[in-house]
Amino acid sequence: MMYQIKMLVVFGMLLLIAGNTVAQNRKQVVDKKYDVAAFLYPAYASDDPRLRPFWPSGIGEWETVTNMQQRFPGHYWNRKPVWGTVNEADPAVMNMEISEATKHGINVFIFDWYWYDGRPFMETTLNNGFLKADNADKMKFYLMWANHDVVNTWDTRLNKVEDGNVIWTGKVSRDEFEKICKRNIEKYFKLPQYYKIDGNPVFMIYDVPQLIAGLGGIEQTAAALKWFKDETKRAGFPGLELQLTMWSQNLNYSGFDGSKTKAPENEFVKKLGFTSATHYQFVHFLDVNNDYMDIMEKVKKEWARIDTAFELTYYPHVSIGWDNSPRLGKSAVMKNNTPANFAKGLQMAKDYIDAHPRQAPLITINSWNEWTETSYLEPDNVYGYGYLDAVKAVFMK
Repeated sequence: MMYQIKMLVVFGMLLLIAGNTVAQNRKQVVDKKYDVAAFLYPAYASDDPRLRPFWPSGIGEWETVTNMQQRFPGHYWNRKPVWGTVNEADPAVMNMEISEATKHGINVFIFDWYWYDGRPFMETTLNNGFLKADNADKMKFYLMWANHDVVNTWDTRLNKVEDGNVIWTGKVSRDEFEKICKRNIEKYFKLPQYYKIDGNPVFMIYDVPQLIAGLGGIEQTAAALKWFKDETKRAGFPGLELQLTMWSQNLNYSGFDGSKTKAPENEFVKKLGFTSATHYQFVHFLDVNNDYMDIMEKVKKEWARIDTAFELTYYPHVSIGWDNSPRLGKSAVMKNNTPANFAKGLQMAKDYIDAHPRQAPLITINSWNEWTETSYLEPDNVYGYGYLDAVKAVFMK
């Protein structure tokens, strides 16, 4: 009898332990935090005089959004922002946007960051808006250096003229590169709001061939990026999370011969010292003139390919849509990119992160406010808060 009692006690204890383990595992899944990062395009500002040559009315690229019907009468694209044509370089406006973002599960902004003609460009949204907002400590941010050339695309008066005109080049010399890096380390990396992975500031570079062209070749670029990493360490950080914007052009570089290695793309990014990657837009590697869920199936396969082919950390990216017709009047158009389908794409990204528990739980979204590319989270007259609610439904259950 005593033996049976002891066995029942042992069995009960085992059940209790098993139950606690299941409960703990369930709690870990429920409590898991995700870093949901939305790219932020800083052209919707009213206090930056360098924007006036492109948008003379003084409201930044809202001008392109609001005069769409005047330029193309009867065009199907007729979007309107629920919040109005707000000045995102106003700290009160950014205070509201940070509140809405965090309330819906977005806790990181990736600022598109520009440097032209020896100085920063479109920086007021970050400096005057985000960093001066009362609730700036509620959200993290990091920089994506958008180092592409400036051509006629932004200016709707000229963007139909295909004359190859380059207004500003995104190429920089080694001296200019060092100036940029030192400034960003001091001005941004040291801020408590700057997003870091294992203590390493994250810095993303958009156009790698452009960087290589400016610095003079692959060897020179590898040396410059190594210097950047070393300079970041000298500033007191354990290292630099150097992030690649992954798109077809950035990975097809003639300096690496595919006949000599099975994975020239991987050797390319290893040589340059990139430690992680994400995408900026689906249009960079897919035909987006397609149904959203068909696109997402291809995206999922691309994530799996990258995971196998590259010796770096990939952070999954989800774009909301694509339609560039506000600028050009015509465009490839992503179809059926409803909030419900977008939520399915987010769930795929969440599943990818859950299957890679050793990496930071970072997911990137295009975007917070790319209105003229029709890929934005901000509420509009078509879906209201639908895209923001989709993020909330997936990441704040």
